[in-house]
Amino acid sequence: MPPASPPYLNTRIQNQDQVAEEKVSVTEKLRKMALVPSPTVNEGPLFAEVEMGADASAPTIRATVVQASTVFYDTPATIDKAERLLAEAASYGSQLVVFPEAFIGGYPRGSNFGVTIGNRTAKGKEEFRKYHAAAIDVPGPEVDRLAAMAGKYKVYLVMGVIERDGYTLYCSVLFLDSQGRYLGKHRKVMPTALERIIWGFGDGSTIPVFETPIGKIGAAICWENRMPLLRTAMYAKGVELYCAPTADSREIWQASMTHIALEGGCFVLSANQFCRRKDYPPPPDYIFSGTEEDLMPESVVCAGGSVIISPSGTVLAGPNYDGEALITADLDLGEVVRAKFDFDVVGHYARPEVLSLVVKDHAMSPVSFASASGKADESLHK
Repeated sequence: MPPASPPYLNTRIQNQDQVAEEKVSVTEKLRKMALVPSPTVNEGPLFAEVEMGADASAPTIRATVVQASTVFYDTPATIDKAERLLAEAASYGSQLVVFPEAFIGGYPRGSNFGVTIGNRTAKGKEEFRKYHAAAIDVPGPEVDRLAAMAGKYKVYLVMGVIERDGYTLYCSVLFLDSQGRYLGKHRKVMPTALERIIWGFGDGSTIPVFETPIGKIGAAICWENRMPLLRTAMYAKGVELYCAPTADSREIWQASMTHIALEGGCFVLSANQFCRRKDYPPPPDYIFSGTEEDLMPESVVCAGGSVIISPSGTVLAGPNYDGEALITADLDLGEVVRAKFDFDVVGHYARPEVLSLVVKDHAMSPVSFASASGKADESLHK
């Protein structure tokens, strides 16, 4: 059994007997949330809970979005931190845990990698070398460890990483199941603005939605969530647990998340980092271009805003702008069906004879070798 929660968390994990006793208070509790920031990892970020009733025909699952910073340029330490956070979320009964964009490998906020049009500096090239070294291979030993962590704590894990494929980096999301298996990945199809100088572009072969015992899980990263055709492809695959790791902490981001929940009739789980200047290497090793002189070690450079939203557009937990935290809610999957009754964008509300979408979902390679099948080589020797 998980250890008892501190009294101030007011945390209870309901069993079937408790549900009957507490049925009267379910409606009122459904709208509650409590977010308590934690200043350090050692103390552990505190978590939010929303209680819901149980229904055998519409399962309820517990999900957590993690709001925490990378240990920049230190991938082993970042994975250690991820395990501590995962263990805490699991101790409160979470079955799905979502981490922010680029949690492993780092989001290089404020950096320009020494790039101006027509020029790259030697310092910027070295900065990219270090960033490349902090990325991970997929598959690879770090993925194996993440899979083992998911299996150890019996959770479905959605993890934002910087993926290294040769000398090209991708902003990716990894999916791992509660049995300790790597399921697959999503590569960001369109990096935003200056991200395009350091990250490659994903293709249609990595837009998965995984059917699992806790629901259909998919992900889109940061501003690609604003791409209507990408969202439509995910809706067509039946996504129910729509994960949205991000680096956007602006309040306007909440409008996008609410819209997607309503449009897709799905739960939206958006995880962002909460970072201070001191979470990045100090100058001159790392410079926040244009703002460094205004920053103190405690200055907030990414304020979080992680949130969980229901298919009806109700905010179940968050947004949190206070610090590192685990933000948790119970998700009644029956809400998906009730929402689809109102609006099913790829079902009864679709007009395929007027509007349709074709998704090129095969892998795109810049180089193909005719001899790969062996047939070309054989013909040369005849």
